[in-house]
Amino acid sequence: MVKEKDYAKPGVETDDTEIEAITSKEVEFRYDEHLVLSDVSFQIKRGEFVAITGPNGSGKTTLLKLILGILQPQKGEIRVMGYSTRERDKIMNLIGFMPQKEHISSNFPILVRDVVMLGLGARKGITKPTKRADEEEGIQAIKSVGLDEEIWTKKFAELSGGQQQRVLLARALAIKPEILLLDEPFNGVDIPSQNKILDLISDLRKKGVTVLFVVHNVNPLLHQIDKIMLLKGRIVAFGRPDEVLTDKNLISAYGASIPIIYCEEGYAHPVYSDIHG
Repeated sequence: MVKEKDYAKPGVETDDTEIEAITSKEVEFRYDEHLVLSDVSFQIKRGEFVAITGPNGSGKTTLLKLILGILQPQKGEIRVMGYSTRERDKIMNLIGFMPQKEHISSNFPILVRDVVMLGLGARKGITKPTKRADEEEGIQAIKSVGLDEEIWTKKFAELSGGQQQRVLLARALAIKPEILLLDEPFNGVDIPSQNKILDLISDLRKKGVTVLFVVHNVNPLLHQIDKIMLLKGRIVAFGRPDEVLTDKNLISAYGASIPIIYCEEGYAHPVYSDIHG
């Protein structure tokens, strides 16, 4: 893990005992004339596990792209470990990203090895060749997501949907990130694979890794997350699950009343039915 002092940026006021992992201040973003996010402000502490949820088109994936610096806000600012997201060369080694969808042609015989090494190659720079040590890190990442080393030389397109998702997660983990961004990682994943991902996140949190998890159905995460961010072009609510998952907030986000079931532990589980997030 990178020492906290390594993130201190000249000209940025920081507390030696705690640096926020991600801060957003009054962020606004538009695609052409279409307003996607407005007045988005929040702070996420190091080591927190945050679920980001909301209806389709609420700006969840766009927010992740802004944190990554792939997109830049028209107003406001986002900082990652004290660095502006405009300084992508400084933040790209801090963040592991698992995108929502990967379109790898079945006609292109890319191997699992190639997929994972893309992540390590991005960290090193395309002009620097990967070494055996890099490949060993990639294999270790494959093992960490519960896959056998033998899968390393298999074609990515021949894997099941759950295996492909876990390979993509391994790619994000191979750089040993300080912050992990996951965009709908449960898509096409069976229950055992979901549980494996959650167990892995639990282990990462013990090491201080910050996790942002975009999800349509928050129920599988409720017993593990620290906070929920409920989005609909703006932050409807952000805080502990019991603070966010209220009838008023859910109506504001989804435009309809969503039944809530309380489990024995007291957690509020929204019954989304066919409402897709």
